[in-house]
Amino acid sequence: MRAGRRFHRTVAGGVAALLCAATLSGCGPDDGTAAAARPSPKPSPTPVWDRSPASIAAVGDSITRGFDACQILADCPEVSWSTGTDASVDSLALRLLGPTGTAARSWNLARSGARMAELPEQMARAAAERPELVTVMAGANDACRERPEQMTPVADFRASFAAALARLRAGAPKAQVYVSSVPDLKRLWSTGRTNPMSRQIWKLGICGSMLSGAEDTGAAAEARRNRVRERVVAYNEVLREVCATDARCRYDGGAVFGYPFGDEQLSPWDFFHPSKDGQARLAELAYRQVTRA
Repeated sequence: MRAGRRFHRTVAGGVAALLCAATLSGCGPDDGTAAAARPSPKPSPTPVWDRSPASIAAVGDSITRGFDACQILADCPEVSWSTGTDASVDSLALRLLGPTGTAARSWNLARSGARMAELPEQMARAAAERPELVTVMAGANDACRERPEQMTPVADFRASFAAALARLRAGAPKAQVYVSSVPDLKRLWSTGRTNPMSRQIWKLGICGSMLSGAEDTGAAAEARRNRVRERVVAYNEVLREVCATDARCRYDGGAVFGYPFGDEQLSPWDFFHPSKDGQARLAELAYRQVTRA
């Protein structure tokens, strides 16, 4: 019997050795030293937001181009909330870079009339400049169409914004991104609808999905405006969600959407785009978001 037990122990030891060799795992007494010797994986550090970037590129639409802020039907980039040089506006670039830095290290790549589908190409151009910060304000033109049926679908809006961030990351992986919410177009209608001049100007075709028939407060008109507002809310949720997937992206938390733009903040020529004063308010909102801890 003792010989039999020795045989079984020998076979069992041999099988154990073979199993250890086959699995390439260490075998031996489990005294905890092997586990202790293996280093624990360390989480990747979250990038620290730089509140004083040294260069800025701006992408987006007519708001960032200062359209109708200085003269009728013309861009006025010098009063842009993001990269403008006008001291009365005190743009984000002026606040962060100063006049000399703004002239040398800021780029306004926005285009009046642009929709979100154009943003990937603008982001690629921004990446080529290797900026430390990129400002984004886009989406109003996706909602401001002749009719609500023509508004950009939310899924397409999301795909374009995600592609835009990817294009930026391909060329400027460490650039920070400040994303402005889309303004509340219904609040704008509410502000200007009692002004006879604004109603006449809006009849020329400005943001028809929201502003056509500005004096009409019937159920159908109200339903149309609510539909546009709901789409803007959905766009802003997309901006928030997609931005949250990028460690170097900061959404404004709805600051621009919630800002109560009054008559003085709207262009005296179209009662729609920001005036110089409106651009200054946008600059202030952006500065608060970019420099907060």
